[in-house]
Amino acid sequence: MSIRSIRTLLADDPDVGTGNVLTSRIALGIGLDDPLLTFDTPVDDHAAWAPFTLRELDRSVRARAAALHALGVRRRDPVVVYATAAADHVLSFLALARLGAIPALLNPKVEGERAARYISRLGAVGILTDAEHRAELAGHDPVAPLLADTSELGAGDPDAAPEPYRHSADDPVAITHSSGTTGLPKAVVHSHASLYASIRHRAALPRAQGTDRMLSVLPAPHAATLIAVNLALSTHGQLALLSQQSGAATLDAIESWRPHSVVGFAATWADLAHHDLAARDLDTVSFWWNTGDCAHEAHIRRLIATGSRETVTREGRSRVPGSVFIDGLGSTEMGHSHFFITHTLGTEKYGRCVGRPHTFVDCEVVGPDGEPLGPGEVGELATASPTLAPGYWNDSVTTYRTRLRGRFLTGDLMYRDEEGYYYHVDRLVDSVDLGDGKRLYTALSEERVLARVPDVLDCTVVAVKDGDRVVTDVLLILQDGADPGADRTGEVVAALDEHTGATVRSVLVVKGDDIPLGPTGKVRKVLLRERYLASVAGR
Repeated sequence: MSIRSIRTLLADDPDVGTGNVLTSRIALGIGLDDPLLTFDTPVDDHAAWAPFTLRELDRSVRARAAALHALGVRRRDPVVVYATAAADHVLSFLALARLGAIPALLNPKVEGERAARYISRLGAVGILTDAEHRAELAGHDPVAPLLADTSELGAGDPDAAPEPYRHSADDPVAITHSSGTTGLPKAVVHSHASLYASIRHRAALPRAQGTDRMLSVLPAPHAATLIAVNLALSTHGQLALLSQQSGAATLDAIESWRPHSVVGFAATWADLAHHDLAARDLDTVSFWWNTGDCAHEAHIRRLIATGSRETVTREGRSRVPGSVFIDGLGSTEMGHSHFFITHTLGTEKYGRCVGRPHTFVDCEVVGPDGEPLGPGEVGELATASPTLAPGYWNDSVTTYRTRLRGRFLTGDLMYRDEEGYYYHVDRLVDSVDLGDGKRLYTALSEERVLARVPDVLDCTVVAVKDGDRVVTDVLLILQDGADPGADRTGEVVAALDEHTGATVRSVLVVKGDDIPLGPTGKVRKVLLRERYLASVAGR
């Protein structure tokens, strides 16, 4: 039995899923002393950046499982994990999954008041947290007791851990949450089978380049991180996980850990655009993997100009300058990106093109009546896939409201072209009806401004109805050295389509701190619109 056979053995076993990959790997007895997971903070007897072997990881997880079991945690118990370090989320998830409990991972950037309201809706039996987030919850009632500090769990006796729980395909194995940009985050439940479906799909394909040594700059409590961890365990790939998603932290980690690929969200790529990438040593990076929101062309082009990749020609294998960016579109509810497109220095298919669907996806674009639309027609994405989350935890109303003929209504406005490529134009809640069959798409407008207006690093378009008319503010973040006093209104309006350009009220240069972000880095446009309406009411 070889290392190469690991992913085939796991993928071919119908009992393997997100809840038991670690115990299944241990049972195979292969590569137990090879380094696999690396964390950026000290944990147990490991210094920051000191890798865990599979055997060491299993011991740490069993220690935590024993400690949690001693605290009374049992199967089907929802347990909240609210902490900063990626290690706390990953190790707590693995330990709770071993017990058959349901880890509810909460982003550390959700402030205490909202966190308490969110937790109170879960019916959790308790909360695992760190000192910083205990302080966040002080004065708020999450309607769940504090079980333990995450730093204490590793002191459990690994030999006292109960036997691993035997998962079924539809067993709930995690609760993660939406970005919360439109209000309180929505709790999304994932099953043993759904979070593993994309990995089972990948097992039938050649091993993707770069997955042998991956750096995750995903938010640790996100479903995408759980998939990345399961992928590493299932393919025997090394994975390092960052506890923060800033551009500066990402660059430092690339230079020190030397990954072959980096996986993250669009917000991190935008932050990287603020740095002089040519001055950093990024040569080992061959692939950038994006999930969540699709990325902007301007940010993609900066990244693929860095790094190097392997090519095969008649002369053999060689490395050439420039990396690969794999873009997609996914969400917490979708469980995995449902689309993909590959960008290199020679590609030109941008304009918010997210590519074609994965083979495990059955999707369509539908109109307001729920009927399928044809090529070129903008509507809402309705998608089906074995990766889909079963629904929203303790919220059957929202679960069924977002279902249509067995598909999930994502809230994304898209269209497909005659070749079967899909394009994302906006979130339904962020677009504005202009009347006469015209609609303003904020995300598509931002894409156009970034692509056509020089010196702009990032852009946010906010459109609201002011009485009977729609007005738009365009907020620009500029490159270092760009003139903040220059009037860019003409360039911005020229970049937009005619009916959107006619709504522009102001073009403003702002700083990053002026843009409110959700816990995953998405712009909270609802809050920006509320600020605008409040300023109008105050006049």
